[in-house]
Amino acid sequence: MGDYEVIINGGGPIGMGLAIELGQRGVTVAVVERFAEPQHIPKGQNLTQRTAEHFHFWGCEKELRAAHPIPKGAGIGGMTTYGTLLSDYHYDWLNRSHVRDYYFTANARLPQYETEAVLRARVAEIPGITIFYDWSGIDLAQDDTGVSLTIQNRSDGVKKTLTGQYLVGCDGSRSLVREKAGISETLSDHNRLMALLVFRSEELHELLTRYPGKAFYNVLHPDFEGYWQFFGRVDHGFSWFFHAPVPIGTTQDNFDFTKMLHQAVGQEFDLEFDYVGFWDLRVAIANSYRAGRVFIAGDAAHSHPPYGGYGINTGFEDVRNLGWKLAAVLHGWGGAQLLDSYDAERRPVFASTARDFIERFIEEDKAFLERYSPDRDVEEFTRMWTSRNLDADEVMAFEPNYDGSRIVCGDDDRTPSARGNHSFAARAGHHLAPQALADGRNAFEALGPSFTLLSASPKVVRAFQNAAASLDIPLTVVENLSGSAREAYQSTSILVRPDQFVAWSGDEKDNPAEILRRATARLG
Repeated sequence: MGDYEVIINGGGPIGMGLAIELGQRGVTVAVVERFAEPQHIPKGQNLTQRTAEHFHFWGCEKELRAAHPIPKGAGIGGMTTYGTLLSDYHYDWLNRSHVRDYYFTANARLPQYETEAVLRARVAEIPGITIFYDWSGIDLAQDDTGVSLTIQNRSDGVKKTLTGQYLVGCDGSRSLVREKAGISETLSDHNRLMALLVFRSEELHELLTRYPGKAFYNVLHPDFEGYWQFFGRVDHGFSWFFHAPVPIGTTQDNFDFTKMLHQAVGQEFDLEFDYVGFWDLRVAIANSYRAGRVFIAGDAAHSHPPYGGYGINTGFEDVRNLGWKLAAVLHGWGGAQLLDSYDAERRPVFASTARDFIERFIEEDKAFLERYSPDRDVEEFTRMWTSRNLDADEVMAFEPNYDGSRIVCGDDDRTPSARGNHSFAARAGHHLAPQALADGRNAFEALGPSFTLLSASPKVVRAFQNAAASLDIPLTVVENLSGSAREAYQSTSILVRPDQFVAWSGDEKDNPAEILRRATARLG
């Protein structure tokens, strides 16, 4: 059996999120994390409405909001400008308010180290989770019965071996777990060196009061060929971070970063640097998210430039998907193929995220900058610039779904994707939208920890209860589906997965036992 049921190498936000997901389900977990304290580098700031739902179900959404209160009038919106940050050409960008009604919670924005602190505090409250701070995984082994992870203390070099039934690498883009498990990657290298600058400037804060409600700013300049110069607020005060391409071979000592910032803003301003770092702009995706009893999630499974705030949010969705499946298999009600569905659902979603959003942004911005210029034709440029983001297409179209998954009762001819459309209709393989129940609660307040049946049909309820009991599948039943909810969902009965995706939507004609067996990979 081993010391633990699941070992997690990497206790950043994704690893801690997985630990909470498993720990709340009664799974014994060990987390190995090399840093005793979160690292104060501001990354992974934008948290979507969907990510905030995860924190709700992990029991720490209020703590997330309290960790980084937003000053009155500050806002967390984004904008894109042309040429310089202070340009007259600008529009709202990545406005997630357009999809707010499709999720139970509002989006948030805070530095990753504050998100990590909230998750660490929640982990400490859950029995069955053991944390090895100041330790690093250095080797692993697996066989048909379990896994082992050799870890080393970073202070004194002492080594020990942890054993368990499964191992998950949440250990970043240079994942030891991925390497030792023999999982290869496919890389899309853009041959760009990017600088990450963290600096303080009260003067820049004052300059940007002209853009109320904004917290991140994307500057498009023809010289950068579609790659962004990106400013973000760290604390809604005087602290900032900045990403931009720099020449290959740039170091902290051979480049004028102050001049670069002044050019990007459009005027000189006072500033003090806190951090200068570099990263390679590339997109990477593992060719499998599983190797036997070993899994990878977050940046260990996929990495990309921080364009659009997809990274940390995608990683959280990985562990919500994997967590309930691991628990189901460990508790005996998940089928042998259920764990394979993690790769089958999540990997195509990231491939679509990279292809249809991140790299498309770069390509479309490059094409626009080559085609239009206020210096060549100001009237044409102004018309095309103002039309670029009128309908917030990229926000509405980013709707990760599991259409075509073998464990949902939908269209088998489809493929899971990040591209879709937001709808209140309850569609198999898609995220459930919130709706009011007859008793006044929101449907999300009634969802159980495992599968939940929302139904207005007593016959369907009885049939599902009997089928779940015979298959020993935990099921929460919510019978007070209101008329307005039925109308919005376009269904009288909906089976919701533990990760709030719809497994089935239908009526009395369908077979509950077959639906439940499919949803838990117990067919055949």
